Amino acid sequence: MKLLIINGPNLNLLGRREPDVYGAGSYDELTRTIEDFARGADIEVEIIQTNSEGAIIDAVHGAVDTADGIVINPGAYTHYSYAIHDALKSVDIPAVEVHLTNIASREEFRRRSVVAPACVGQISGLGFAGYIAAIGYFKSVRVGAAGKGESRGRRGIPN
Repeated sequence: MKLLIINGPNLNLLGRREPDVYGAGSYDELTRTIEDFARGADIEVEIIQTNSEGAIIDAVHGAVDTADGIVINPGAYTHYSYAIHDALKSVDIPAVEVHLTNIASREEFRRRSVVAPACVGQISGLGFAGYIAAIGYFKSVRVGAAGKGESRGRRGIPN
């Protein structure tokens, strides 16, 4: 199994940008955490970070025929990027939206995600552990589907 992990704007500044909000861990620590967990779960990951909406869309499109799932933290694009929403809907790859902070408890403008409806789920407020939970979801769907002979529907959800 291969997962594409997409990190959006400003995540490259983790540990320096508002550590009281986003935590003291750096972006390098986040990527190591993801890679270590994925390796132990026998899952291949490709991790990208970009501050560009277009590059996120290109990455989603490029995942066709190469990734079994997408874990995406669209950053501030969460709240207004219908283009990222449409890109996720246009590919037949299940995606989980992840946020380090609990967006429901943040400022009013951060509480709504226009990306989440294009995803099979959303995890927020768990810090780095949210990425681990998302990867664990994909591992459980793969193991559950293979172990029980379930068929998988269009967004990767067992039928």
